Amino acid sequence: MFSYDELTSPERELWDAFPEGRAVSLRADGPGDDRVVEGGRWGPERTVRASVIAALMLGARSGQPGAVPCLRLAGARIAGPLDLAGAQLAYALWLEECWFEEAVNLLGATTQTLVFKGCRVPGIEAGAARIEGNLDLGRSIVESGAPSHFHHRITALSLTNSRVTGGVILNRAELNAPGGWALAGGGLVMEGGLFCRPGFVARGEVRLPGAQLPGGLYMNGARLEEPSPRGLALNLENCVTSTVVLSSGFVANGTVELRGARISAGLSFAGAVLNGPPGGNGPSLSASLMQAVDFDFTLARPPSGAVDLRGAQVSYLRDGERSWPDVVELDGFGYGAIRGDEAGGSPEAAGQRNSVARRVAWIRRSPGYNPQPYEQLASWYRKAGHDDEARRVLLARQRHRRRTLPPAARAWGHLLDVTVGYGYRPWLAGVWLLALTLLGTLSFGGHSPKPVQQGQGAPFQPLVYTLDLLIPIGGLGQRAAWYWPEEGLQWLAYLLIAFGWILTTAVIAGVTRALQKN
Repeated sequence: MFSYDELTSPERELWDAFPEGRAVSLRADGPGDDRVVEGGRWGPERTVRASVIAALMLGARSGQPGAVPCLRLAGARIAGPLDLAGAQLAYALWLEECWFEEAVNLLGATTQTLVFKGCRVPGIEAGAARIEGNLDLGRSIVESGAPSHFHHRITALSLTNSRVTGGVILNRAELNAPGGWALAGGGLVMEGGLFCRPGFVARGEVRLPGAQLPGGLYMNGARLEEPSPRGLALNLENCVTSTVVLSSGFVANGTVELRGARISAGLSFAGAVLNGPPGGNGPSLSASLMQAVDFDFTLARPPSGAVDLRGAQVSYLRDGERSWPDVVELDGFGYGAIRGDEAGGSPEAAGQRNSVARRVAWIRRSPGYNPQPYEQLASWYRKAGHDDEARRVLLARQRHRRRTLPPAARAWGHLLDVTVGYGYRPWLAGVWLLALTLLGTLSFGGHSPKPVQQGQGAPFQPLVYTLDLLIPIGGLGQRAAWYWPEEGLQWLAYLLIAFGWILTTAVIAGVTRALQKN
């Protein structure tokens, strides 16, 4: 406990103001003297010991009747460590443009609203804390400290397993832990939102695995740099939240990890830049098994690394020409509708501009052959009433699959493709039949065949004779009644019989395959 006589002049001013919740400002009058980054030069007239602040927060002074005690301090140099670990704090703490010599320790504390606005702090440990109100670090610079009780890596701000009944505000803040954890918030539970809006910079991983953020995560305009050794810039693995906004100039120089995240409303990357880890040693976006309703992936430019959407499920996908990198993992990715930015989301525009060819090319960015992405896309076209486009997608699936088959199967596949389009273009068989019928009719019409038995059988008809050769089942009475003494025409007859069998087999095989798949 401090006696009043032990306090310095600025400490006495703070001591006297606390019971009434009055603000104390130690800012200098001269221009340029209030740069917080130069707070280490501030003298005794602007210095307050952290132990005095702790004593007031722990009840060293009682409040005045009719007033709400609150510690409000601006422009001070805070000397020594502010250690409130495990404390039960009944008062709000409001520090503005203060320079801390040492880290702040709130490990396991229960507090009211905490405001460190525009401050410079060498690390804040608030793991397992309970904050009844907001945590506001707007415009502050929080540097990395030593590895903490919870973390083996250097960490700037720790909120691991903490509970916040309000919001966490990091607008225009800087969290600096290059190669470590800029924000460690695994297991964080909040009732409000987490705001890291324009001007926010994190050097190190922003780590929120398993966090519960019903108020949403807003990082529009934020910049994430110098990721952790695993290459992660933002880790939302298994996070449960309502909204994730990573848009309007958001830049991630590392992987954005959304594996298993559950987002009950929207996930937006509109106008974002996903550079992936330095050196290209990892994906730009890892979102396997993610669940979201509205997924806006209209980036400012294509990601430099791969995008992994395996097993993810979204209701609406919005993308554009600059959305996808060279490698996109799509196996198991499901969506209810696609709304391309150039197509306006309408089925008609999707059929014209957002063409099947572009969508098939998108699917083929996925390594190897997987049928599910083709079937998913065909299902969407079918639901939109575009059956022709759906058949084109399924035909593209068969052609892709053909590349994985042994030579004999590939040859048969080419035959099915050319003759009936694997059953998705059965009209091709009619084209072949018409062409062969015309060839046979013209070839046979200028010659006279020999009857098998003189005086018996129907008169020779070139058209009917050609059809009799092409139709392998049944007969029209012409093929068995006539033969050709000319060797060339005899071979033509054999070829037409063979083509008839091939066409019939291909039609049956192709149509059966199409019916089985649909």
